Amino acid sequence: MMRALFSGVSGLKVHQTKMDVIGNNIANVNTIGFKSSSVNFSDVFYQTTQSATGPNAETGTTGRNAMQIGLGANVSSITQAISTPGAAQRTDNPFDIMIEGDAFFIVKSGGVNYFTKAGSFGVDEYGTLCTPSGAAVMGWQVDKNNPKRIVRDTVSELNIMGPDNLYSQPEATKAGYLAGNIDKLDEQLTEDDGKIVNISFYDKTGQSYTADLKLYKNTGDGDGEYRVDITDVTDKSGNSIFTTKDDSGTYSLSGITRFDFAGIQYTATAVDPVSGKVTFTKNPADDAMIKFNDATGEFLSVTGVEDDTEDPIEDIKSIGFTVYSNAAAITDETVNAFETIDLNFSSLTQYATSGASNVTAIRGSLEGKDAGRAFGNMTGVSVDATGKIFGKYDNGDSILLGQIAVATFSNPSGLEAVGNNMFAATQNSGDFDGIGQDPSQGGGKLTTGVLEMSNVDLSAQFTDMITTQRGFQANSRIITTSDTLLEELINLKR
Repeated sequence: MMRALFSGVSGLKVHQTKMDVIGNNIANVNTIGFKSSSVNFSDVFYQTTQSATGPNAETGTTGRNAMQIGLGANVSSITQAISTPGAAQRTDNPFDIMIEGDAFFIVKSGGVNYFTKAGSFGVDEYGTLCTPSGAAVMGWQVDKNNPKRIVRDTVSELNIMGPDNLYSQPEATKAGYLAGNIDKLDEQLTEDDGKIVNISFYDKTGQSYTADLKLYKNTGDGDGEYRVDITDVTDKSGNSIFTTKDDSGTYSLSGITRFDFAGIQYTATAVDPVSGKVTFTKNPADDAMIKFNDATGEFLSVTGVEDDTEDPIEDIKSIGFTVYSNAAAITDETVNAFETIDLNFSSLTQYATSGASNVTAIRGSLEGKDAGRAFGNMTGVSVDATGKIFGKYDNGDSILLGQIAVATFSNPSGLEAVGNNMFAATQNSGDFDGIGQDPSQGGGKLTTGVLEMSNVDLSAQFTDMITTQRGFQANSRIITTSDTLLEELINLKR
């Protein structure tokens, strides 16, 4: 009877443990990244009242099984459903990230690396990506020698919104091109007027300027030739950079006096003090030329003729244009605030239209490079499916800031929960190598604006609660019944 009492007590204990686990599961039904647990029981050791014996031919007896009395139940394991994903909840927050796959985010708290499925992140005062509990999200940094490359070495904190990342550095324009059609019957192309085309560009500090190009019909030669010239360069306010105006409204030459176009040096020599119109001298006194095939209207070359046959040099498509700041010598690019801009004319055509030309100048090369940009302030952050983090800036720039790394384990169920949605590696989970892996490795990916919710199945938990309650109730009956038997035994003396 005493054995029955202790068996009942052990049964109460294990069912109470199971109820504790069920209660924790239900309490975390809405906890992001939570993984539910389940309890398994095992029987405890036995008291053997008679050992097993084998058959004996000499005595003619058969074999007998052992007689054992069990001594109750024990908790054999509490297992978390680590590999069972929770439902996805849309938040549209760029710092809410869900892992699709068996990997874990790597976070650091108190100098120790932990692992989590809860991707609800934010940034702290120093711009470091972190969890709500203050653990830093770990990943890889950008190569200092190549800002478009990630260095995949030991993980470190992702300081994505630090002071260095809050702005985008300006970049000088290095290329531009003209596109569209020149109609030779366009009256604006006459010697007096010219067709005006404006192209904007940036200097090394991000200041914006506009160069005024003019196209003229070359009346002295064939219909397929046009002169191209630059008549002025203005700042973002529309004022010529070659002039300055005093308080009385009188114009005079500024410190910037030179630019180079197609190898021709232009020097500002005079300015009208009332209108501000600048007079330039050219050395040599030549003109840059555009040549088309007059029969087909296709572009041939720029810069005119170069040999005795007076045929245009084929395949020359660009003209160099350089403004020299007041501190720069013509041969000294290190102190010049402007880069040389390669202006490509090969996209122009000479087709008959309605007598009006349609020519546009575009900043940047035909491949979309070297357009330059102004100084930019960060306007947002985005994370792609591979965990790469990009800063978005109001000058249109996009800069790689780092990459989130993840970790996988040979036995994820062997991880130890330490609270705050974090797990620690154990001897039975497998080790973390300190480097991690790309989130896309093994077919996984990250989804932004989405969180992985708890994987608790309430219907299963309530069913387990009923069976656990009945088990607890039955074990309590063992104790009360054993107590009744003991009472009857004591009453034999009366």
